Amino acid sequence: MSDTNPDQLQFQPDSKLIEWMRDIRRTIHQYPELANEEHRTQKFICEKLGELNIPFRTKGIHTGVIATIEPSASNDSKETPCIALRADLDALPVDEKTGLSFASKFPGLMHACGHDGHVAMLLGAAAMLQQIELPGRVTLLFQPAEESGEGALAMIEDGAFAGVQAIFAGHIDRHFSVGQIAAEPGLICAYTDKFKIRICGRGGHAARPHETIDAIVVASLLVMSIQTLVSREINPSYPTVVSVGRFSGGSAYNVIAEEAILEGTIRATHPEVRAQIIDGLERMVRAMDGLYNAKTSIHFLNGLPPVINHPVTARLARKAAKMIVGQKGVVKQRHPSLGGEDFAYFLQKVPGCLVRFGAGHPDLPNTPAHSPYFDFDEGVLPIGAAFLAQVALEALQQKDTFTAHADNPSDTIIWPELHNKEN
Repeated sequence: MSDTNPDQLQFQPDSKLIEWMRDIRRTIHQYPELANEEHRTQKFICEKLGELNIPFRTKGIHTGVIATIEPSASNDSKETPCIALRADLDALPVDEKTGLSFASKFPGLMHACGHDGHVAMLLGAAAMLQQIELPGRVTLLFQPAEESGEGALAMIEDGAFAGVQAIFAGHIDRHFSVGQIAAEPGLICAYTDKFKIRICGRGGHAARPHETIDAIVVASLLVMSIQTLVSREINPSYPTVVSVGRFSGGSAYNVIAEEAILEGTIRATHPEVRAQIIDGLERMVRAMDGLYNAKTSIHFLNGLPPVINHPVTARLARKAAKMIVGQKGVVKQRHPSLGGEDFAYFLQKVPGCLVRFGAGHPDLPNTPAHSPYFDFDEGVLPIGAAFLAQVALEALQQKDTFTAHADNPSDTIIWPELHNKEN
């Protein structure tokens, strides 16, 4: 599976461990739980850690679990390096339609993003790391509430991150094939901001529109105008999206609505572009007042910061990936994802790297994450587990390569310049 020096320690799960991880994934898949409600999942993880004789704690971290694999006695000291590995736990409010034999038993809930696989991988990595003498400490973060964007920050605030010097994680991605790992430095996930627009008009009878200010018409025109922000005002070299996901208004078919609400999201990969989009939305919303005599307002809710892999830890991740899948299996992500990931909060504290584990399969339907038909090739489980174990060991063995950056995790990140800004 690898073209590396055979004298180097290389993790490869055996058939028994692979079956153990698969069973973990399928059990968790059958009992999905939403963000901050992962009580059953938490208990199950604790049981599996108990099977491995790995100490853990749950107190003070709500529905998460923190486990620790200690170094060998000869390496145990206050100066011992500590590496964290993270897996997310929560599911989505999606009604599963996969037809799998281990499909969700909870109507309206589904693991439609691969977090069930992430938990299985991290437990598999823990099983392998437990069998060797480590030159440092490995902290295992089983993190709740990734989908709501709350879990990582909550774990940091609760002290789960204390002593950690670098962190690694991976996400299942069906855009890549099994046997591929995408690991690279820089921005890989976007800013995610939310907005809510309120349009207040003057309601009335549908047969007498001249006596009203139709909030739905104003809102509809605003939705269409917003589409030009990206297509005509933003440099196309920078991936950006503005989407309206919710439109509500009106109370009856023959009543002109007095109020309408729009809710949406901004996804940007550059801070200046993000600011430009926010300014543009405010300008367009204000313009509705004068154009249509409506009263409008917009409220922004800051979402997740971008995920920015540190170049030093990204190099370690690529080295570990090469040891597991070979040089040809280490691929580029090609372009940043416009999805959000609260792993970004960890990266604001210490250097780290989030990679993508290829999980696509030609025999599986080509469905995206968050779809009721989402599934992935379970052949990714041993690869993800081996990578996590390998990158933890590599980072502990080469701690001097990242500890110099620990006080400023983003100290070598340079944002690309914007060009042709005459928008």
